[in-house]
Amino acid sequence: MPTPYRTLDTPTTRTSDRLDAPVPVPSPGQDWGLLILRVVLGLTIAAHGTQKLFGWFDGDGLAAAGQSFEAMGYPSGEAMALLAGLSEALGGLGLVLGLLTPLAGAAVVGTMINAIAVTHEGGFFSPGGYEFALLIGAGAATLALTGPGSYALDRSLPVLRAHRPSYGVAALGLGGALALLVLLIRG
Repeated sequence: MPTPYRTLDTPTTRTSDRLDAPVPVPSPGQDWGLLILRVVLGLTIAAHGTQKLFGWFDGDGLAAAGQSFEAMGYPSGEAMALLAGLSEALGGLGLVLGLLTPLAGAAVVGTMINAIAVTHEGGFFSPGGYEFALLIGAGAATLALTGPGSYALDRSLPVLRAHRPSYGVAALGLGGALALLVLLIRG
């Protein structure tokens, strides 16, 4: 019976991005590391999204978040707060579960691109800086590109069972394009 983990005779590199190409088998440490990253990053950003949506965790709620978005130059502040809150909450939960991981990561990255755009003048460090948004965005992009690891619901989906980097690249391209569109709307 073959082992689910890398052995000396298991290919460790991908020769192409074709569906029939051999896919490297992650080590148990890689799977646990990806799980920890997904859970911590996903719960953090999902909680951030629920602050906007519902006022949970000492958040402002949708109406106040909408006013903040309008003050940052976004039209229809409440609609933009809803979009950001849903992207953070659903993207974060997708990362936690390892469900549609490339799209979940891209949703978070798109939101963080906008967060960086509105906080970059405050410098790098908090308070008022963009270090938190950059770190969350980089972690989400990493997960979109690497995949969720073995302990994920994506493993039960036929198309995503064997994660391909091209899925992450395509999802991040979509997330980046939508983030830039929102920034253009902001003006």
